[in-house]
Amino acid sequence: MIATAPQLNELLSQLDQVGRVAIDTEADSLHCYREKLCLLQLSVADLDYVVDPFAFTDLSPLAAALTKKEVVLHGADFDLRLLRRSLQFAATHIFDTVIAARILGIREFSLAALVLRYFKVELAKGSQKANWAQRPLPKRMLDYAVNDTHYLLDLAKQLEDQLSGMGRLDWFRQSCGRAIEQAALERTRDADEIWRISGAGALRGRAAAILRELWHWREKEAEATDRPPFHVLQNQELLRAADSFSAGKVPDYRHFSTRRRAAFLAAANRALQMEESDLPAPRPRLGLRRSTEMNQRIEDLKRRRDRIAAELHLEPAFLAPRAALESIVMDAKQAETLLVPWQRELLGLGAPA
Repeated sequence: MIATAPQLNELLSQLDQVGRVAIDTEADSLHCYREKLCLLQLSVADLDYVVDPFAFTDLSPLAAALTKKEVVLHGADFDLRLLRRSLQFAATHIFDTVIAARILGIREFSLAALVLRYFKVELAKGSQKANWAQRPLPKRMLDYAVNDTHYLLDLAKQLEDQLSGMGRLDWFRQSCGRAIEQAALERTRDADEIWRISGAGALRGRAAAILRELWHWREKEAEATDRPPFHVLQNQELLRAADSFSAGKVPDYRHFSTRRRAAFLAAANRALQMEESDLPAPRPRLGLRRSTEMNQRIEDLKRRRDRIAAELHLEPAFLAPRAALESIVMDAKQAETLLVPWQRELLGLGAPA
């Protein structure tokens, strides 16, 4: 466990000696409002480390050291986004073992499945509801965390050798490059859409306005108390409350404090007093109506994809998701955005750049 400056310096000195490091993260999104980095696991050569981010006010030296390395991850997107938000770390070279396994045609590509396949070791199952922000962490949780990177370097080496032997190493590098690009994109939340939780489509007019106001009230409450929004009020209760208020009834949540109840009622009243012109409009129907010819082209492209995937022992959806095929038929320029060069070349959608 790395929790002091001397320990961190030791880790940095180890990083200086290698070009490749395995990384994983543990985050807390079930017990706080904003997802936060709780652990950073690293394996360097034959050494395993667990960095406690709570013990440091500045981990920029670690982020700077990692920027120079090839980072091995299992399913890179979540970890890269979390590390960018938490440490301002932007990877420049990654080895994603999920991508490698799928390019090799491996269908069971969870970390547990790959460790069992290559090392004959059965990893202990972790709890998705574990509180990684608790301190001290139980030994079983630390052991679980360490195992997330302990096998990654050896796994990457074996996968890399197989990719090279099959002539697919360039495919892999292209896909990892795209993964870095995608993880760097900011995901913005549309203010007109974020409150439209599952079931919101059934609400219209005043009821939809009430739901919108209650959703924003819940966000403020959750942020103020640093708790997940569902701890304040679950989605189904938001929907029921919007229905009740629009029907002239006042739902009573007895577990609310006096202050929270007052803010809850005030949010509903704002919507009840809102001008008709300010009520939310129904969600517009998305997409264009496809012609029979377009549908046929999509099916033709799908059959071509399925045939090529079968010949190469790849998952069809990994070669090209159906949604990507549909978008490409609607607009051929989408191919460059949605598919990397090796995928486009196999499907006859343009040669690699």
